[in-house]
Amino acid sequence: MTPANGDETGPSSSQDDPGATRKKRNKPQYHSFTQQELPAWKPILAPQTVIPVLLFVGIIFIPLGLTCIAASNKVVEVIYQYETRCVPKYMLGNKVAYIQNSLINKACTRILKVPKDMKRPIYIYYQLDKFYQNHRRYVKSRNNMQLRNPKEVNNTQYCKPEATEHGSPIVPCGLVAWSLFNDTYSFARGNEALIVNKRGISWRSEREVIFGNRVFPKNFQNGSLIGGGTLDPNIPLSEHEDLMVWMRTAALPTFRKLYGRIDVDLQADEQIMVTIQNNYNTYSFGGKKALVLSTAGVLGGKNSFLGRGYVVVGLACLLLALLLTLLCLVFPLKEEHLALRYPLSQPAQ
Repeated sequence: MTPANGDETGPSSSQDDPGATRKKRNKPQYHSFTQQELPAWKPILAPQTVIPVLLFVGIIFIPLGLTCIAASNKVVEVIYQYETRCVPKYMLGNKVAYIQNSLINKACTRILKVPKDMKRPIYIYYQLDKFYQNHRRYVKSRNNMQLRNPKEVNNTQYCKPEATEHGSPIVPCGLVAWSLFNDTYSFARGNEALIVNKRGISWRSEREVIFGNRVFPKNFQNGSLIGGGTLDPNIPLSEHEDLMVWMRTAALPTFRKLYGRIDVDLQADEQIMVTIQNNYNTYSFGGKKALVLSTAGVLGGKNSFLGRGYVVVGLACLLLALLLTLLCLVFPLKEEHLALRYPLSQPAQ
């Protein structure tokens, strides 16, 4: 017979089913935050809000873009591409043999005409095309500890194939340093030689942190295959600024690197004689070389991409604002319908 009192029916449910007790114990405490029941504000992109915002963005971006373009246009550049112009005509069919023959004079003299007044300082860059400094194996072929610490000169980890020479470590090791750019430029204006200032072309962090002042080049470019420029073994790495600029690897296959500065003004229509030592081998991989003289503006060098981007975005915002205005005039929306369909505050689902 079943007992009349339900409390005396026998063992509790927790004794019959231990799993039910475990579930009750693990059940989280109820809270509107954990159950995602907090009220949420869902703003409606109404025409009265969107159109003024688009107009504001367009009115701000277009003048800003035009200002950037004007600043870029004030920068004066002289670009001279010379990878084939400095090769003798009889060697144009075999440029690799020309660049690898040490008996051929690699100097060539050209006249550059200044298109506009160039105020000092005038920056000298070399530009390379089709040179992939961002290649993974190339970027990793270096040892930063060796560059800054004299106790780590024997550490050539990651530097293969330019790690050692006859069992002795190469300093600086790796393909990045080995392929150092070694074309040189000298300038003259009439009978006056223009001095190229090559101090301060690197970053302060490179001179004081990355490259050590007690680490000296050793066994550099002593192998059978020469990759690029050489380094004076009596000068510490912290003073080889050409090396620092080169080892700051570029992200794109076409890049410019700072060579030096000319600290005099150049007048419009002046003729500058430049002597180029065409030593760097870009012919093996079909690369290009160019010499660039450039002034600097408030935004740096000559580049109108940023200004054009601002102008395009500003015009797109103005056109979109005009389009939305026309649509609202042709197909007006009633605010009461918007309020019914899209309430401003409602619990999150």
